[in-house]
Amino acid sequence: MAALSPFVVAIDGPAASGKGTLARRIAEHFGMAHLDTGMLYRAAGFLAIAAGDDPADPVAAEAAARRVTPALLADPRLRGEAVARPASVVAAIPGVRQALLAFQRGFAAHPPLPARGAVLDGRDIGTVVWPAAPVKLFVTAALEARALRRFRELQQRGAAAIYANVLQDMKERDARDSSRRDAPLAAASDAVTIDTTTLDPDAVFERACDLITRALASPPRRH
Repeated sequence: MAALSPFVVAIDGPAASGKGTLARRIAEHFGMAHLDTGMLYRAAGFLAIAAGDDPADPVAAEAAARRVTPALLADPRLRGEAVARPASVVAAIPGVRQALLAFQRGFAAHPPLPARGAVLDGRDIGTVVWPAAPVKLFVTAALEARALRRFRELQQRGAAAIYANVLQDMKERDARDSSRRDAPLAAASDAVTIDTTTLDPDAVFERACDLITRALASPPRRH
């Protein structure tokens, strides 16, 4: 007898689009497990830097990726802006993405109990990690709006930040994410795009909940 496929919500999008906030709310609302896959790349970049390695070195970066553990993902140092660039650099290395792929797929296939499914947010969930996800969302927003969100977030943390620098960093990050050869940032062909530029978080959440509720009411898939 074919096994039932796990219920997975795949959320992709660029930095500061609101996908992380949405993913956390969805997971809590529907009783699902949540994995912010961007933290995996932050962890790999962090480990590479901590070891004194160049995160752009494929061998060192892949070795760092293989040292990532679930416990490390809770380290508050990974949220620092200083880790953002190394994370983006290692994420462009095919060996790193391959090393972390099994971690992500394992989480989606076997979310921690008693979760009824999994919500994964990142940049290639619906295209590479879990293309069979019954719900795929691509959350985006205008570059300037995303940069302003990140700038305000940094200010709230008490971090020194200059909007022009945040904007430039985000523009470069977008370019790296979209142009990399392996698993570039792109919406899956069957993903629903939600532009959050002028939407408040509640409106985005309500739209996503409607899509997920309908998907949950559909006959479960088998594999």
